[in-house]
Amino acid sequence: MDMKAAIVTGAARGIGLATTQLLLAEGWQVAMIDRDSAALLAAAEGLEHGFPVVCDVSVPEQVNAMTAEVTARCGRVDALVNNAGVADFRPLADTDFATWREVMATNLDGVFLTSQAVAPHLKATRGAIVNIASISGLRASTLRVAYGTSKAAVIHLTRQQAAELGEWGVRANCVAPGPVDTKLALAVHSPAIRAAYHDAIPLNRYGTEREIAEAIVFLCSERASYLTGQVIAVDGGFDAVGVGLPALRTL
Repeated sequence: MDMKAAIVTGAARGIGLATTQLLLAEGWQVAMIDRDSAALLAAAEGLEHGFPVVCDVSVPEQVNAMTAEVTARCGRVDALVNNAGVADFRPLADTDFATWREVMATNLDGVFLTSQAVAPHLKATRGAIVNIASISGLRASTLRVAYGTSKAAVIHLTRQQAAELGEWGVRANCVAPGPVDTKLALAVHSPAIRAAYHDAIPLNRYGTEREIAEAIVFLCSERASYLTGQVIAVDGGFDAVGVGLPALRTL
C-alpha cells in the first residue's frame, strides 16, 4: 500500500486517539497500539484505515511482535508516535520502588523499546519519531517524582535519537503537553486546582486533545522536514512564564 503508515501507542483514548483520528483525516494508515484490548477494539471500530494491535510497550517480546505485524500489513512505517504512558502522583516518601519501576517501564522503557524496534523501518522511509513527554518533564512540581523524572528522561532520549538517527534522515522530536482537558483531568482536578492552573497559564485555559494532536501530526509530516531534536511545549505558555506571579496581572 502506498499510503503513509504511522504507529501510535496509547491509541485507545485521549491524545493517542485524537492523533490517530487526525492522521487518518490526513490520509495516513494508522496502527493503533494499546495494552487495554477492550478499549482499543472499541476505539478502532469503524475506522477504515486504522487497525488495532494489542501490545504492552514495556515488554520487549510484545513490541517485536507488534512491529512485525504492522510492517507485514503496511509494508512501511513513516512515523512512530510514542504516546503510551502511565501517571502516578504521590510524594517522594510515598513512592515505593515498585511504583517507580511501573512508571519507568511504560513511560521510558516503552519509548526506548518501540523506537529501537521501529527505527530500521523509519530509516527506509526517512521517517519521524514523535515522543510525548509532559510539561512535568520541563519543570519540577510536587507529587511527580516518578512521572516527572520519566518524562524528563524521554526529552533527553529524544535528543539522543535525533543525534543518532539524523544520518539516515530520521527526525525525532518531542511534544510536552501542559494541562489537557481529558476525562481523567476532569475527574481528578478540583475546581480549585483548575482555577490555579488557569491563573498560571497565559492563555488562561486547559488545552484540548485535538490541539496536542495537531502538533504531533505536524511533526510527523513533511511540513516539519528540517525540524529535529526539538521539544515543543504545547501548554498555553505555562512553561514560558516560570515562577511569575499571576496576581501581578491584575495590577
